[in-house]
Amino acid sequence: MKMSQTAAVITGGASGLGEATARYFASQGAKVTLLDRDTERGPKVATEIGGHFIETDVIDEASVEAAIAQAREKMGALNVAVNCAGIALGIKTTGREGPHPLSAFQKTIDINLVGSFNIARLAATAMAKEDHDDDGARGVIINTASVAAFDGQKGQVAYAASKGGIVSMALPMARDLAKDGIRVMTIAPGIFSTPMLRGLPQDVQDSLAAEVPNPARLGDPAEFGRTAAFIVEMGYLNGEVIRLDGALRMR
Repeated sequence: MKMSQTAAVITGGASGLGEATARYFASQGAKVTLLDRDTERGPKVATEIGGHFIETDVIDEASVEAAIAQAREKMGALNVAVNCAGIALGIKTTGREGPHPLSAFQKTIDINLVGSFNIARLAATAMAKEDHDDDGARGVIINTASVAAFDGQKGQVAYAASKGGIVSMALPMARDLAKDGIRVMTIAPGIFSTPMLRGLPQDVQDSLAAEVPNPARLGDPAEFGRTAAFIVEMGYLNGEVIRLDGALRMR
């Protein structure tokens, strides 16, 4: 699938990896609709890239159903969904303040894992209605995991569990959707220069960057966007997880 033929919804598109992906897709000729809860920055980014914005709560079924329908109507088609919406909490299983709040664990799972599945299942249903190309392809779903899915650190139990679930979805979802010509891929990014990380002191950022073997720097969100675009265009990639981390292994 060429980027010029792409009509994509991108969750978390108002900032971070989602925004970078939206900007790169649009620069390559794709139609883009941002799905996000940020009603201030979301419309601004959409206007800048010539795309659309729809306020969306990824864990609300009705909200996502309406967003997918509106996006397909606005773009005239829907053949790509990129899940970037997510949260990260730093809480240990038990600590000085007692056990990990169950509500915080549930919230992380709901937004990161259940939200990704909610978008994927409803986007896939819409994609299955599109015409297929000569290769039988109708669409692509790209989920965002994390290196924490493989080597999560202290305080990442909820985050790692949610991202591990996303990793585990890749193959069975790809098999489920094969008959519809829909591919499923997952990107597991390492330490990227997102707004959340840029809020840390510079010496902390430098320390994190030094942990990356090669290149010894933080990931550029645009590199995530380019990887997502490569997946869209490389039709033989399916059911797999790509670590995008400079060979980082968390300790």
